[in-house]
This record gives sequence, structure tokens and C-alpha cells, in this order.
Amino acid sequence: MGMTVGDVARLAAISVRTLHHYDEIGLLSPSERSRAGYRLYNDDDLAMLQQVLFYRELGFSLDEIRHVMADPGFDRLEALASQRRMLAEKAASLHHMIEAVDRAIDGAQKGITMDREEMFEVFGDFDPAEYEEEVQERWGETDAYKESARRTKRYTKDDWARFKAENEQIGTGTAALMDAGVPADDPRAMDLAEQARLQIDKWFYPCSREMHVGLAEMYIADPRFTATYEKIHVGMAQYWHDAILANAKR
Repeated sequence: MGMTVGDVARLAAISVRTLHHYDEIGLLSPSERSRAGYRLYNDDDLAMLQQVLFYRELGFSLDEIRHVMADPGFDRLEALASQRRMLAEKAASLHHMIEAVDRAIDGAQKGITMDREEMFEVFGDFDPAEYEEEVQERWGETDAYKESARRTKRYTKDDWARFKAENEQIGTGTAALMDAGVPADDPRAMDLAEQARLQIDKWFYPCSREMHVGLAEMYIADPRFTATYEKIHVGMAQYWHDAILANAKR
């Protein structure tokens, strides 16, 4: 016997709105209808929903999930085995991060600042010092660069871990808005853009809305910045650029 949207939402701990959205974008549609015309999910639908939720937990965008699951060669057992491998890798990474944070806490309590090797460890594949020479050449004489250098010099590993967590929250929130089809000039997107501006203001240097617009232009002009956002969600660099400009205008 099929399950209603409400029943499935409660079972999977997601919202009815989310299930409706999955249906609207063609990601997961209920296979049955009741005599009264209500949408009903059968066991195969629930198995597919489980796949969607596994992929979401792994950080896949809805577009990526739809592409994978629409492949004629998609095999659920193979997908589960692949998901298990990715989850194991994620678990190992999280365990490593927990150890790094524990070391950061210990260092912060003892007043020990992190060196570059520790900074690289916290950020994974991203080394904040990689473009230091270029940055200094382009902006080394600016007040913003001097202020950023002054502040970051005293940051501990724990400080960078907190900054990274804030950054990921903004990125995840932006990806969720994109998945839901929220336009870049929606107040919710502009609020995230403002949050990002204030984050720069808090951690690095005073960042006016005009300066933020300048950064937004760089996000789509410099392939390295673009690639960073595209890793989070396809199309995010342009979306983020547009949200920042919209926020500056309101």
C-alpha cells in the first residue's frame, strides 16, 4: 500500500515541501495515485528517496543527483557500494578534523599560534599562503591588505577552524537556495551575501558594499575564484556575484 506525502515526510524526517520540490524538478515523483488523486509513494519510490538522501548527505547538488540517477546504467546496489566508500572517506576526514580541532583547542589554551603547515592541514586542499606573493604584489600597499595581515597574524588554528565553519555554512545555505530555485535577488540570497560581507569585515578588513561588489566581479573574472565556488555548486560563482550586487543595491 502506497504512502502519502505526509507519511513519507515523517518517515524520512524531511519536509513535505521538499518532496513536492523533488517532484516538480523531476528528481523523484510518486508512482501511484489514490482514488482521490493523492500522490502515493511505493517501496521503489522510497528506495530512490533513500538514494537521494544519501547523495545529499555526501554533498551532491540536486542537479548532480538527478544526472546520476537518470543514467540508464544506474544500479542501486553499485550506488550503495559507492556511497559507502564515500561515507567511509568522509568519516575518516571528519575524524582527522576532530583530532585537528582538539590540537587547536590545546594550542589555544596554551597560547600557541599555528604555523603554515598547521594552517594547510585545517584547510585541506586549500593553502591560504599559496597566492601570498601575488596578493602582496597586487594589494600589498592597500590599507585593506595591511589590516588583513595585522589581524591574521595573531589568528590561531582554532580561529581558522571557526572561520572555515562559518564559510561552509554560507556556502551550504547558498547551495540550498539554488536547489530550491530561489533567485539571486531574493531577500534570502541577499541576506547571505550580506552575511559574507560582514564575515570579511569581521575577520580581515573593513569591507564596504562597494568593495564587496569589486570582490564579486573578481569571483567571475578569475578562474581560480570561479572554480572554488563551482566545487560547491554548479553555477554558484555567477549566482553569488548577482546576489552580492543585488545586496549592494537594496
